[in-house]
Amino acid sequence: MSPSDADRRRAPREPIRLRVDYERMNAFFADYTKNISKGGTFIKTARPLPIGTRFLFALSVPALSEPVQITGEVQWIAGADAPGPDNEPGMGIRFVFTTDEERIRFERLVQGLMEHSLGPDVTRGLLARDGTR
Repeated sequence: MSPSDADRRRAPREPIRLRVDYERMNAFFADYTKNISKGGTFIKTARPLPIGTRFLFALSVPALSEPVQITGEVQWIAGADAPGPDNEPGMGIRFVFTTDEERIRFERLVQGLMEHSLGPDVTRGLLARDGTR
């Protein structure tokens, strides 16, 4: 991903590894996130879905007893041969929410993950820089 891609992100990303389970054409996959934000995630996988694909996936969060069900849409695909030191194959996902309530609940979950990992002061700084709180 180029610096211009990072600059276009609307929300700060938190490096985090969470299990993601989803189905494609009657086959089930278990992959892992590389990072997450309030607006999307990157799923590390050698089997990316086509750009534009909407799919339901289960995000396993250690603090919760049940996985979080969320709809995502594939925005871009990265291959292992892409230039750069930290490139891994996978797909960039934009979260799709059906209601504002669903979006707010998920944003609070992501903020909680960030606070747990980075601490409340750093998280507040990142969210203030992004214009969200």
